[in-house]
Amino acid sequence: MNPVYHQAKFMLSASKVNEAPEDQGKEVAFAGRSNAGKSSALNTLTRQNALARISKTPGRTQLLNFFEINERCKFVDLPGYGYAKVPLAIKKQWHKMMEDYLHQRNALCGIVLVSDIRHPLTDFDMQMIEWCEYTKLPLHMLLTKADKLNYGAAKNTLLKVQRELQDSDATITLQLFSALKKTGVDDIHKVLDQWFGF
Repeated sequence: MNPVYHQAKFMLSASKVNEAPEDQGKEVAFAGRSNAGKSSALNTLTRQNALARISKTPGRTQLLNFFEINERCKFVDLPGYGYAKVPLAIKKQWHKMMEDYLHQRNALCGIVLVSDIRHPLTDFDMQMIEWCEYTKLPLHMLLTKADKLNYGAAKNTLLKVQRELQDSDATITLQLFSALKKTGVDDIHKVLDQWFGF
C-alpha cells in the first residue's frame, strides 16, 4: 500500500477544460456510470471518507473534479454517466466536457474505469475502452461492489470480462474491488504506482 495516495486533497472543480489546473505532470482519470461506485472507490484508495462526495442520487458528479496527490500527480473524477435524471441538454454538455478533457489533456496518463460487477461492460464502458484503444492510453478496470457476489461468482465474472476484452487492442488490466470490504486496494495502488512512476 502506497501512503502517497492518502495525502490526496481536493483542488478544484471545472465545468470546462480551460478552467482545469495547468496541464502538466501526470493525471489519472476515473470514469464510470453514475451508480458504479466511483466516489467510493476514490475515497477507499485514498483512505478518506469524504474526498469524493458520495451521493444517494446517482449523477451528482457534474464537473471535472481535480485532486492533488503531490505537486506533479493528480486524480480527476469525471462526470458519472448514464443514470442521472437531468435534461438531455445537460447530458450533452457533460459529454462534450468529457470529450474535450479526454482529447485535449496532455497530462492524462491512464484511465480507471469503474464498473459495477453485476452489470459490467455497459455501452459507456465499451465507449471508454474503444477510446483508450484509439488513443493508446492504458485502462484499468475496477469491477466494483465485488462483495455483492460470493467469491466464486465474482471470480467467474472477472474471467468472463477478461475473455470478452481479449481481442481489444487497448492495454487493459482488470481486478475485483470492494469499497465496503476494502479488497483490491493494493492491486490498484500497484497500477497507479506504475502509471505515476512512484
